[in-house]
Amino acid sequence: MSNMLKPTAEDVGDKLNAAVNLKRSLGFFDSVCFLVGSIVGAGIFVSPSGVLAYSQLNVGVSLCIWAASGVLTMLCSLCYAELGSALPYAGGEYYHVNRGLGSLPAFIFIWTLTLFIRPASNAARALTFAEYATQPFYFGCSPPIFVKKILAIGILWILGIINTKSVKMATWVQNIFTVIKMMSLSLIVVYGIVVLGTEKNASENFNDAFGSQVPNAAQIAESFFQGLYAFGGWNFLNYLAEEIKNPSKNIPRTVFTSITAVVVFYLLVNISYLTVLTPKEIVSSAAVSVTWADRTIPSVAWIIPVSVAISIFGSLNGGMFMLGRLNYAGSKQGHLPALISMLHVHHLTPAPAMIISTIIASIFVIPSDLLSLTNYFTFCSWLLVGLTSTSLIVLRFREPKLHRPYKVFLPIAFVVVGVSLFLVLAPIIQSPKVEYGYALLFMLSSLLVYFPFVYFKLRIPYFDNITCYLQLLLEVSPTDMFEDNKSQ
Repeated sequence: MSNMLKPTAEDVGDKLNAAVNLKRSLGFFDSVCFLVGSIVGAGIFVSPSGVLAYSQLNVGVSLCIWAASGVLTMLCSLCYAELGSALPYAGGEYYHVNRGLGSLPAFIFIWTLTLFIRPASNAARALTFAEYATQPFYFGCSPPIFVKKILAIGILWILGIINTKSVKMATWVQNIFTVIKMMSLSLIVVYGIVVLGTEKNASENFNDAFGSQVPNAAQIAESFFQGLYAFGGWNFLNYLAEEIKNPSKNIPRTVFTSITAVVVFYLLVNISYLTVLTPKEIVSSAAVSVTWADRTIPSVAWIIPVSVAISIFGSLNGGMFMLGRLNYAGSKQGHLPALISMLHVHHLTPAPAMIISTIIASIFVIPSDLLSLTNYFTFCSWLLVGLTSTSLIVLRFREPKLHRPYKVFLPIAFVVVGVSLFLVLAPIIQSPKVEYGYALLFMLSSLLVYFPFVYFKLRIPYFDNITCYLQLLLEVSPTDMFEDNKSQ
């Protein structure tokens, strides 16, 4: 039985290349498509109304908020680029917090991320996809909830199967859908530039752009949250660092290229919206892009809802891919059952991790009211960003000889920690609600699992037998045991 759970010397062989492990198959273009495709979802099609509303219809302030959100995203991404290029292993933030700050904080966050935040986020994306995908078939009526849930669960399992069967297939899906969604954004951008250059009144919203009421600090913070929502997914790249070719070069290059492209596109798309619609029209719109399409291309306005659905599909594929790697990394570090870190012997994909991720996300779709609670876990995500940047600072001093192909300017890490702390505390202080207490209790409940099963290493009777049976059923094998030694 022990031989089934751990690779023997004969199984692993004398060469690392013979080991069962994730393969470095993602090139620069694949990495860019993955990161851009993960970021560009429904946010840019919906968030502009929220940013402008909290900016008090002040066009100049709203554009500054978008630019500032992009700058903060870039600063955070640069910190992650150093960690990803120096420690190119699956798990992203979780792996870095575990390496820099220790096992307990890492376990608290993998507990919160894998059981609530990431599955709920994927479920919300799937439901949003179902909303837009079914919209053209109901002609202005809201699609039945049952239909949306069935479609959402179906799309989760389709992507789950794709990610289980083949990394190459999942990458191909991400590349294709990223190209399509960027073509959709390009359509909006080009039309806005043409209108701005040919119609006299098109620049009216930009005249005296800062002339409207200036929002207060609380409103700016709310507007900032809306902008940052559209950049969600910027931290996904490090989760697949173990599968990127030449990570020391490709991770920093991917970060610079992808984040810069997204920031430029987001600003140009917002300018295009403002050339066609007034600020009041944007704020009153549930989906700005759909309103924009009804005004500019009414005969083929269905293109935009389809484009939104495509964008969400690509973003969801990135979220599914990332969550599988998070579970895989947590299992390799001993924080999750050993089965989850095993790879399919033929496809070399983390099949058990993908199956678990898909099941949990599907459960969240069924009682979709639970998804409203994800708003109260936002502070957890930024707390994790702050802890990851803190890990970078700690590792700079604790492991000065660690090979770092790219080094971020260290004060940037301190800035990210400070901003993260603000983004953690601002929503709690500004509008304290009991739901934040529930979120904190959920995080602390991880201690009930950590101490008996991780710290004291208690074993559940017959659990090894179950693992062996599932290992045979799923045709999965333990990965090689050399990775952590190489990273030291």
